[in-house]
Amino acid sequence: MAHPKRQHSKQRQRKRRTHFCISAPSFAKCPSCAKPILSHRVCPFCGQYKGKPVVEIKPKKEAKA
Repeated sequence: MAHPKRQHSKQRQRKRRTHFCISAPSFAKCPSCAKPILSHRVCPFCGQYKGKPVVEIKPKKEAKA
């Protein structure tokens, strides 16, 4: 197995790592409520997937005064 003769410089390491960035998630619109959701997932607002009801969403309880 090959071994480097000298240590790679910090600049060379950083140049190589410039492509290791994290990309932002892409959002799609829910076909029923038009809110942004992650693609290929059930809508957390209306509970539908591909226009069909899958999950029943319970209304949130109001906070006490």
